[in-house]
Amino acid sequence: MKHRLGRKAAGISMAAVVAFSALGFGYNNMTAAKNKENEPTNVIMMVMDGTSAGATSLARWYKGENLAMDEIMIGGVRTHSAESAITDSAPAATALATGHKSNDKIVGLLPELVNTPGVEAVDPEDAFKPVANVLEGAKLLGKSTGIISTSEIQHATPAGFSAHAAHRSNYQDIAEQQVYQGIDVVLGGGKESLLPGEAKNSRVDGEDLTGVLDAQGYDFVETRDELLQTNSNKIWGSFAPSALAYDFDRNENHEPSLAEMTKKAIDTLSEDEDGFFLFVEGSKVDWAAHANDPIGIISDVLAFDDAVHEALEFAKKDGNTMVIAVSDHGNSGITMGNLNTNSNYPEIPVSTYIDPLKKATMTVEGALKQLNDDRSNMKEVAELYGLDNLTETEIETLQASKSLQADLSKMLSERANIGFSTGGHTGEDVFLYAYGPSKPYGLVDNTDIAKTMAAHLGFDLNEVTEKLFVNAREAFEKKGYQTRIDVTDEHNPVFVAEKQNIKIELPINKNIAHITQNNNTLTKTLDGVTVYNEKDFYVPESAVNLGE
Repeated sequence: MKHRLGRKAAGISMAAVVAFSALGFGYNNMTAAKNKENEPTNVIMMVMDGTSAGATSLARWYKGENLAMDEIMIGGVRTHSAESAITDSAPAATALATGHKSNDKIVGLLPELVNTPGVEAVDPEDAFKPVANVLEGAKLLGKSTGIISTSEIQHATPAGFSAHAAHRSNYQDIAEQQVYQGIDVVLGGGKESLLPGEAKNSRVDGEDLTGVLDAQGYDFVETRDELLQTNSNKIWGSFAPSALAYDFDRNENHEPSLAEMTKKAIDTLSEDEDGFFLFVEGSKVDWAAHANDPIGIISDVLAFDDAVHEALEFAKKDGNTMVIAVSDHGNSGITMGNLNTNSNYPEIPVSTYIDPLKKATMTVEGALKQLNDDRSNMKEVAELYGLDNLTETEIETLQASKSLQADLSKMLSERANIGFSTGGHTGEDVFLYAYGPSKPYGLVDNTDIAKTMAAHLGFDLNEVTEKLFVNAREAFEKKGYQTRIDVTDEHNPVFVAEKQNIKIELPINKNIAHITQNNNTLTKTLDGVTVYNEKDFYVPESAVNLGE
């Protein structure tokens, strides 16, 4: 992390202001940051994954008072992908982070298929080309950066803000790119993707990325206490092998809350005089919505809202920090009211919906972790999930269930008159929450969010893409090099360019280049990571000039 007097963010031209006004962004808000003396500009981008309006409404009634987000609700966001009205998290994150629509499962790359009305077609030659995200643009300006997630840090949404991959499940590439991106603060789950081993997402290339992090000067922390006690300006927190627990189920002695991670990241990144960009995801609202678990939804909407409170506390004092909070897409079609309430909904008090939910002390995931293998404690486990006074018939039904999680969730939802239309994503617009100078407002497209953040921070995403992602084969061959892809190690392809007595090697997913000349080899650090989209290598522009 830098602690020096940094360059100031570039001013926004009148043309840019007019353009953003046309998209629904206000001129006064757009220029407000530039009238502040307390530079630098910062952005805190917050995503509550898979959260529909019904989820936030239910969480508010459960809490019994307004959410922190309520005071900054300022519009809506259209969430469709390049190919569907209902998006997956990977193209949704790509849109929010890069300003480009993409296809299902793709992270940080342009789409191949475009058939959604209103989405601009992509030249077939540019299909799957990497495009820069706001974190990479902020880093090039010398700003500090951070990502936080309650899922694996390699999961689709944090990956969209920190990596580029042809499929969201490719944790191997995503984890390695994140390690070599030079991000100052990384907090969440996903430790198993950093290490070789036998787990589902363990590294198959034999590399121990925790050793790389140590060499890069990170304080690698694994518990809440270690996080809160560290004074390092480079922190990597891995608090679980995969995802963190739901907030209601969290072991407070081990895992930090999302609010605690957010505050720690802000405190650390804000020491940089160049400013910062921070991405924060409340991941598991989406997971609970897929499971139709109202308790899991409430748990992590409220945990996310606490993190929003921390971001707003800082932004209000700072005066030049933009905070954006948004869902990447809807999920489950959750409603207060179901078929039970068709005829008598005007007479039903709030307590009828909320009181049954208040009895739960754990989510369905947390409760089932307490279940004995023989299900002998089914009654006690059901009570943890708020299902008291079960009849013998109900207990027998649960003990015989082949889909116990779903049956428990359905039973509690019936008691609380909560409805669900699907176990998948939904295509409705989502609420836009924003605060601070340059904030967006009105009904906007998810791609506009990335452009707004970039403008506030002082860079153009297209220019960053041109700087960071040059087609390696085309660029080096124009300079007279012969090129090839060395796949001697199938898990670690290397782009090789050779000319006369110069050999340049660019390993996949890393920000380094090895230059050999006259039998002497040196290693140089690049502006960004090398990306292989399974067809072509893309490298930073600076890599092409290494042999000169």
